[in-house]
Amino acid sequence: MTSRNPRDRDAPLPPTTGTGATVTRLPGTARRADGAQQGRPVAPRRRPPKPAPGRGRLPVPEGFPGPAELAPLARRMLADAVRIARWAGELESVDKRGELLPEDARAAGRALAMTVGAAAKAWGQALLVGLVEPRDGGAAPGWRLHAWEHDDDAVLRGWSALFDAWTLLAPVPPAALRGVFAVLAGQAVDQAPQLLSFLHLVDGPVAESELMELLRRGLDERRHGAGTGFANLSPVPHAASAVSAVRGTCREPQIDTPPAPSDIAAVLDWMLDGLTAVGAVVRAADAAELSSLGHWAVRAKLEEICTVAQTAAGHIEQSALELLDACAHYSPGPARAEYRAWVAARPVDRAVHELLEAARGEDALLRGLAFEALRVAGGTAEQAVRAAIDEPVLRPYALLWLAEQLDEGGVVPSDVLSAEDAAWLWVDTAAAVLDHGEVELLVGHVEGASAGDPVRLFARARQSGHARAASVLTAVASVHPDAAVARAARRSAFSVHHGGA
Repeated sequence: MTSRNPRDRDAPLPPTTGTGATVTRLPGTARRADGAQQGRPVAPRRRPPKPAPGRGRLPVPEGFPGPAELAPLARRMLADAVRIARWAGELESVDKRGELLPEDARAAGRALAMTVGAAAKAWGQALLVGLVEPRDGGAAPGWRLHAWEHDDDAVLRGWSALFDAWTLLAPVPPAALRGVFAVLAGQAVDQAPQLLSFLHLVDGPVAESELMELLRRGLDERRHGAGTGFANLSPVPHAASAVSAVRGTCREPQIDTPPAPSDIAAVLDWMLDGLTAVGAVVRAADAAELSSLGHWAVRAKLEEICTVAQTAAGHIEQSALELLDACAHYSPGPARAEYRAWVAARPVDRAVHELLEAARGEDALLRGLAFEALRVAGGTAEQAVRAAIDEPVLRPYALLWLAEQLDEGGVVPSDVLSAEDAAWLWVDTAAAVLDHGEVELLVGHVEGASAGDPVRLFARARQSGHARAASVLTAVASVHPDAAVARAARRSAFSVHHGGA
């Protein structure tokens, strides 16, 4: 749960005349292949509209402490950072990261009755909070230092910058655990908002065993959502497989086996230590709860999310086609968040209708994404999806969607689709890869669906009646490394062109 501009969101903005804008992409996203943009007009960049007054703001519950009560807590916690910032004044030189030079750290320790380590820690906090600012190879007091004693809001937003940087202040894990952390820590950090929101809702101590289970479930969902789905040799990969394949270059790191409970416990301990170090969490007797500052930070982030969701960047006011086109760039987690916000912002029947209309178009990738979005609507979309079974373009996707509604344990496409439906869906998902992904990904698409018999797969594909069958088979023939498989694909493509059975 981090802000986009973590340190000086509330600082006066510098003049922008004559400067260019830098666009930052969301974490885990990637651009489509260059070929995917051919033939499409490039839409001009638009500034996100300003939120209407009062929109997106969360009412403060009765009894919830305000800035006047919270700011003194932040001031006490950052007292050493303020002391060292005032002691330093104008420093002629700091190191390239803005940290104190060793001789200055020793001098600060002597002057302020601190250890050298404590002085370095306090200086690091002062940098994060904006009490000092690097300037011309040295450092100078920041604007927030001047406002520290009389501006409670500036104090809280300064502490919020420290909260955003909790991973930097978490103790370094023991050497024996660093291999585990290299895989799990980044993924666990993405689950921090979920854990913090849960602690905020409970508003009391939560057993660390319960938090560990919540973290385990989040990591497990991420692990299952990150793969391509090509490992199971079924007549056709899951409808979402093509979506994952198109994301080939932005695939999330995968863990082949579930992490051991001891590894999850170690990562959770590291997370809670970091959140405790910034004053957001209090730990006692194998339980954890949010501090008053922690509750304020979570509410501030929720308010920020509500505001952003109502801008063009949140896609909430865009059409279904615009939503799906944007989410094609996102990894599964952020895409699901966009779907939820978009569906929640309109009547469900209207949302379902718009998504199905988008799925009827010619873009196979958007068709798969539309049914991903329909999963958010859940059972309320069942009647409309059931009616879509009569439409050849939607039938395989609708059948799989309905099967998943009845079986949460996972659906095997071969148990749901006929050979004809499976072949049509294979061509459609391959068309999504061909249009938006890297053509080489078609090799995996063949291997995942052929069950060792690509000739049979190609024969069914050419008989599927799909308008893209010939182009898909031709593309497979051009990239498959097995000459025999490539010849079989080429013969099937030739047969489609000439009306062969």
